Amino acid sequence: MNTFTLLIGSAIILAVAYVLYGGYLAKKWGVDDSRKTPAHTKYDGVDYVPSKAPILMGHHFASIAGAGPIMGPVQAAIFGWIPVTLWILIGSIFFGGVQDFGSLFASIRHDGKSIGEIIEANMGNKGKKLFSLFAWLTLILVVAAFSNIVADSFVSTPAAGTASILFIILAICFGIAVYRFKCPLSIATIVGVILLFICIYVGFLFPIVLSKNVWIVLLLLYIFIASVTPVWILLQPRDYLNSYLLYAMMAGALIGITVLRPEIQMDGFTGFTVNGQYLFPVLFVTVACGAISGFHSLVGSGTSAKQLYKESDAKKIGYGSMLVEGLLAIVALITVAYISNGDFNNLLSNGGPVNVFSEGIANFMLSFGIPFNIGKTFTSLAISAFALTSLDTSTRLARFIFQEFFDGKSSKANDTKSQKTTSKNPLTNMYVSTALTVVVSGLLAVMGYQKIWPIFGSANQLLAAIALLAIALWLAKSKKSFKELVIPIVFMFIVTMFSLILNIKANIGVNYALVIIAAVLLVLAAILIFEAIKIIKNTGVGGLTPESTSDTEKNKNE
Repeated sequence: MNTFTLLIGSAIILAVAYVLYGGYLAKKWGVDDSRKTPAHTKYDGVDYVPSKAPILMGHHFASIAGAGPIMGPVQAAIFGWIPVTLWILIGSIFFGGVQDFGSLFASIRHDGKSIGEIIEANMGNKGKKLFSLFAWLTLILVVAAFSNIVADSFVSTPAAGTASILFIILAICFGIAVYRFKCPLSIATIVGVILLFICIYVGFLFPIVLSKNVWIVLLLLYIFIASVTPVWILLQPRDYLNSYLLYAMMAGALIGITVLRPEIQMDGFTGFTVNGQYLFPVLFVTVACGAISGFHSLVGSGTSAKQLYKESDAKKIGYGSMLVEGLLAIVALITVAYISNGDFNNLLSNGGPVNVFSEGIANFMLSFGIPFNIGKTFTSLAISAFALTSLDTSTRLARFIFQEFFDGKSSKANDTKSQKTTSKNPLTNMYVSTALTVVVSGLLAVMGYQKIWPIFGSANQLLAAIALLAIALWLAKSKKSFKELVIPIVFMFIVTMFSLILNIKANIGVNYALVIIAAVLLVLAAILIFEAIKIIKNTGVGGLTPESTSDTEKNKNE
């Protein structure tokens, strides 16, 4: 099959789904632009700030994308391109898109609160505590896995390491110029994007060659600093500039595939069991981002809900971003389908999935005149930049959750006061909580992404199932049907709990750290399911409890 046909067909399916199914959900859930969003009603100039859809899309997509939609499809391609394609399309439309849209929408109907606090509102403090512990364990797996991914990328493409360091410096300068010296955004953007590409060129001229372990240590130091630094200095400007990197990379890939139109060089389906791995559940936990990812619910309800300008933007930001990520996952699958020739083991051993993707995109760009080395360096930098965003975003979110858990008070996940808590408990100190998160993640990171990714995928997908469950509980209490969520919830719980059991079995006598983490996640998920079933029975399917005042009464200041 021709890759161009696969790409265009997938793009059309996702576009139609955005209009039809996304529109259906918006109408059914009651999206209403006459209601003021928390960004307006709780405006504070720090966390709650109304942002136009294109700007918020850049932040949101940069935060959720990372290397996930590339890692998963490349690794899962051992089962053939057909099952991977089907899961990406079905997953992003009916699973991930619903979770992302639902998490964001539920959050704005709860005054911009996080998923953890939505669970508290519908399940009580016990449910929130269980979810917080589960989310923190998942986030340290994210940090451990992505630290490996970025380090592998810098080792295989040293120029990307240099460019990334320069890019961090550029983002800091951009933030200072815009927020402190009030430089017009349009001028800052033009200069920033030009300098961004100069960073890539300088990286190509002066590559930094370091070992993987050294890069991991440097990355851990970086995320510690970045996660305790005010967001306007690094996080926001880098996310904004990152979006231009992604758009340029995807444009290069799309143009290259259109010009080259390569044939798929792999089997459509290789079997239900490959190299000792079972298609079920491996496919559904390996292709996490790109189909469905629990991490997205933390981002959507953690920062994006506080910046949403109007309710209808939730469809663009939540559902739309997930579908774009699905298309990126299709591009990743196309790259490995083109350059693999079925030799996955040799291909993945040389720099990992990111290197495979970078070489594939570089080949596509070569078709319209971009030199291979420059194309590869550019792509590696783009993916590394998004992975770095996921790294420090995950660390920051893990720190918030850790502080909340030991603070003993209900507070907003991104509330400035929670970051500067005066609690006597040292575990609520932001430096202590960040350090513990980074140290635990670092200890797991030395195992390598190959060992971490299966359990990370399981934990991440289980987090998605719990997020879907939280949305369903809210809809039930709001007297709204949640039938669209039933199949995704049941399927994801079965897949992920079965996968965790397999992980425990595989690591007994080999790696007891992963056994303990998997067992704890399994127990926490079981308790949350039990608690949710009790609440649904008490509430009544369809919702017999009156909707909360904040969700039924429009703001009096409208």
